[in-house]
Amino acid sequence: MHKPGSFTFAALLLAGAVFAGPALAQDKKELAFVVNGASDFWKLAEAGVKKAQAELPNYDLQFKYPEQAAAAVQQRLMDDLVAAGVDAIMVSAVDPKTSTEALNRVGSQVPLFTTDSDAPDSNRIAYIGSSNTDAGKQAGELMLKAMPSGGKCMGFVGLPGADNARERIEGVRAAIQGSKLELVDVRGDDIDQTRAKRNVEDTLAANTDINCMVGFYSYNTPRIYEVLKEAGRLGDITVIGFDEDPITLGGVREGTIVGTVVQQPYEWGYQGMLLMAKYLEGDKSGIPANQLIIIPTKIIDKANVDAFEAELVARIKG
Repeated sequence: MHKPGSFTFAALLLAGAVFAGPALAQDKKELAFVVNGASDFWKLAEAGVKKAQAELPNYDLQFKYPEQAAAAVQQRLMDDLVAAGVDAIMVSAVDPKTSTEALNRVGSQVPLFTTDSDAPDSNRIAYIGSSNTDAGKQAGELMLKAMPSGGKCMGFVGLPGADNARERIEGVRAAIQGSKLELVDVRGDDIDQTRAKRNVEDTLAANTDINCMVGFYSYNTPRIYEVLKEAGRLGDITVIGFDEDPITLGGVREGTIVGTVVQQPYEWGYQGMLLMAKYLEGDKSGIPANQLIIIPTKIIDKANVDAFEAELVARIKG
């Protein structure tokens, strides 16, 4: 069972969801943060955007969720924003490999920035977010520490084609290369919660040799936790996670999840909006030569989970 702190954090996440909002005044410049799909992971980014809004009174900041985690749906959303007069967009690209032309079309009309999942082949101004390769390597380090004798792992992810997924998987493989650990496969779910859970159930039923599971997206680890709990297998299978879902943090606290690699989406939202505003005002000093602004990731385990969660609660409260 989770301790009360986890439920408090979950409630605060839901409370943070109220921020989003239409333009408040016609004469304000509009900045939009477009995510890749519906997930509680983005509530911290919303909180960061909300903080930036308080510091940018001459701007209207919008936080947008596509109706579906599909490149075409996300693209229509951005096209609609451009048509409505938005002045700059920051986006977590659903599938940058197949969307370069569409992203370039947006980027030719308004300044385009990326976050979370980069689109380096597009005409985006800069990327602000994690090094997903480094995050994958940190997850691999957790796996090696937890399973020194080796094992067979199954991974679960939302969008296998997205850069954030691909790079995390590559990072894990690089970290465990030459060890007795194997990442057998990674199963995608297109950010469909029902499918995500079914992928874990199918793996548990059909692969008796799997003794390790990795949740690459924020909601994947909670689905792993739920399935293992329902099957009475918590503790039998080593679980490694990404991001700070309350269920994941509860599992880390109770010791049924080894640890999780967390990003700082709050900073993406906060720093990203300030960066775009400065860019529109002609100040390009915040754009590095390599166009990459890396916000470090860190490992959360049983030793530091309480302090980390307290920090998250404070940020959501504002």
